[in-house]
Amino acid sequence: MKCPICKKGNLVPSFLEGLFRAHTCDNCGGNWLLIEDYVAWKERHPEHAFVQEDAFEADDSKQALICPMTGTLMHKYKISNSSDHRLDYSPSVGGVLLDKGEWQYLKEQKLAGSLNKIFTAEWQRALRDQNAEMTFADIYRERFGDESYEKIKEIRSWLNDHPRKADLRAYLLAEDPYSVNK
Repeated sequence: MKCPICKKGNLVPSFLEGLFRAHTCDNCGGNWLLIEDYVAWKERHPEHAFVQEDAFEADDSKQALICPMTGTLMHKYKISNSSDHRLDYSPSVGGVLLDKGEWQYLKEQKLAGSLNKIFTAEWQRALRDQNAEMTFADIYRERFGDESYEKIKEIRSWLNDHPRKADLRAYLLAEDPYSVNK
């Protein structure tokens, strides 16, 4: 198979870090692996902990890549909200194309043990929800200021945990909580 990353090398059968089957480009060092091989290996080795290495700058192909097995476009999946890094995935065969250094990057981010989960709807939905929450937090911080925002979050948490929260909210929202005529 030709490497879709560099388009020069060939994907040669190998084992990623000697652990599970992959194909490694003999030119750019990228890796092609099937999620089923990763999951099967992980099920046979549940005790394995992926050791984090020194920080490594991973390449990240920006253009759409072509699946080396089917010739169809691969999809890009976000891995976390703390990074703009995306992984290339072929849903038609369940294959992942890792640019050079991406495996080390996943270990550094403590995501190597969750590779198969990154491509699920649940993972991607959680990232979108977290992103929306962070966006609202930024808006509130800008609007209230850091100190007021932290204080109101503390009050909100206390109020939500209080057994009489409905009464307390009514008191807070009343124009004059001491008058029945207004």
